[in-house]
Amino acid sequence: MKNTFFLFIAAALILGACNQPSGTDSKQTQSTSEETTQTIQTNDTMDTPEQTPAETPAGQKVKLSTKFGDMTLLLYDETPQHRDNFLKLVREGYYNGTLFHRVIRDFMIQGGDPDSKGAAPGQRLGSGGPGYTVPAEFNPALIHKKGALSAARQGDQMNPQRRASGSQFYIVQGRKTTAAELNNVAQQTGAFYTPEQIEIYQNIGGTPFLDTQYTVFGEVISGLEVIDKIAAVHTAPGDRPLEDVSMTMTIIQK
Repeated sequence: MKNTFFLFIAAALILGACNQPSGTDSKQTQSTSEETTQTIQTNDTMDTPEQTPAETPAGQKVKLSTKFGDMTLLLYDETPQHRDNFLKLVREGYYNGTLFHRVIRDFMIQGGDPDSKGAAPGQRLGSGGPGYTVPAEFNPALIHKKGALSAARQGDQMNPQRRASGSQFYIVQGRKTTAAELNNVAQQTGAFYTPEQIEIYQNIGGTPFLDTQYTVFGEVISGLEVIDKIAAVHTAPGDRPLEDVSMTMTIIQK
């Protein structure tokens, strides 16, 4: 059975209708009195990933290559289950040839659906996965700043434990956030931001309304401009790029 995974965009109560990301139209962001959702589907139904290596070198990095350039991903040691699962899939070549199948400017670029390999133009994507989910690993020190690597997941109603998709991920583009907006987010979500985190959101940007909602398990430490290039492509209804943006990944050996 296909389940539905959600990425919750800012509620009108959090950012306000006048503060929606620029360049976002009604097909991308539908404001409501509570929250707005962007929906993807996945077949992930099992509860536990396969066994992963017991020991992983600290500060593991992955190279993600696209036609727009390369990104270097740093995987966080604070989220070991997501880190090890991601590394396992990269070793298996799971992501090679898959697409960034959902792109929303000023929000995020999303990939990790194995069904996107060789997908026909116009084919609906977002329902593929390895057949398991990963337990949530929330950490208030790991925020949705620009370049954050995070795991997609099923919505709270069907997934109260907020377990993550076994393979689908997104990389944040977001936008710069004012102090007033960040204060509203903190009041609505109960998040507490350090002065350093506030400065990051104000000067670099991101999607703070996703903090404590989705597991952040890494970040782009090189190639942030590639995110902007991918986020700028033209998309069809459903937010799939009109021209495919495929990827390959390799582990950077120390």
